[in-house]
Amino acid sequence: MEHAQNSEILGEKIVTVLKTIYDPEIPVDIYELGLIYDVMVNEDNEIKILMTLTTPNCPVAESLPMEVEEKVKSMNEVKDCEVEITFDPPWTQELMSEEAKLELGML
Repeated sequence: MEHAQNSEILGEKIVTVLKTIYDPEIPVDIYELGLIYDVMVNEDNEIKILMTLTTPNCPVAESLPMEVEEKVKSMNEVKDCEVEITFDPPWTQELMSEEAKLELGML
């Protein structure tokens, strides 16, 4: 039971870190934008993050996942981090949080 609790706490900390990473084209962090599909934490504190980009030919297609990986890897509790990019399902504005939509004047 303890592991589940620890991984949940670590998962929340990772989300906090993800909220410091911004899409360069939109002044909203990648978490609120809905670009993070999944954060998986295993028993060895190896993290796998499934994320997408706003467009497949996004200018930061290379740098954004690397930034995510480096920031998460730099956390003390994290042993390793792998970021996987997927375009299935493709990102749409529907995935944005209310906060992000408000920020961008979409509500």
